Amino acid sequence: MAKGNRIQVILECTEKPGSSRYVTTKNRRNTTDRVELKKYNPVLRKHTIHKEIK
Repeated sequence: MAKGNRIQVILECTEKPGSSRYVTTKNRRNTTDRVELKKYNPVLRKHTIHKEIK
């Protein structure tokens, strides 16, 4: 069986690290660099930039 191209990644808030984390998937072949998305942070009660961590 071939290994899939989609992998699970963890996104962490950049404004206040450790306060908010999300789990999502990305295609390893199409997006080789780290993912950066705007997600809701319930601690800060606003949308902030979340970056992929290892």
